[in-house]
Amino acid sequence: MDERETGLKARLVDVGVELVAEEGAQALTLREIARRAGVSHGAPRRYFPTHLDLLSAIARRGFADLGARVTEAVGDGAASPRAQLTALGRVYLDFALSRRGMYELMFRHDLLASDRLGLRETSLPLFGVLVDLVGRVRPATEARVTAGALWANLHGIAQLWSWGSLQLGTGATDFTPLLRAALDVHLGPEEA
Repeated sequence: MDERETGLKARLVDVGVELVAEEGAQALTLREIARRAGVSHGAPRRYFPTHLDLLSAIARRGFADLGARVTEAVGDGAASPRAQLTALGRVYLDFALSRRGMYELMFRHDLLASDRLGLRETSLPLFGVLVDLVGRVRPATEARVTAGALWANLHGIAQLWSWGSLQLGTGATDFTPLLRAALDVHLGPEEA
């Protein structure tokens, strides 16, 4: 692939990232991405043989963005593992709530299950960070299972918060108390 073709392939993904941010995952049609990129409606198929391939490339960008945010929040390991998990949880929830369309796309089962374009190699390292930190906080537990339960809890908080259900049910005005409660449930109360 020459430089021009590589540039167009990247442009299609860029346009998809912009489109999902503006209008949500449901707006990600090949035709609309091509229109916004200024190419024929068949052009995306040259670089992405299926719609799932293009969606996976866009989701990969989302995982890369979330991964960079997590890396920055967790830092160099100077903070305690519990503090790092709190930072990770906050970043995860902030991302889910501020980039709802991308978040929805990233966790589409059909994309993750198909592993188009190696999507798992972008998503699984994030889970690995969570597993590692959980294992450092609770070494006597099955860290992978506990991390999975914590992740499911965070995912549920993000979804229910975005619907307004948690605010209605708990009276919370931000998700911080819910994040703290989720960490306490899965990791035990924070030691003073």
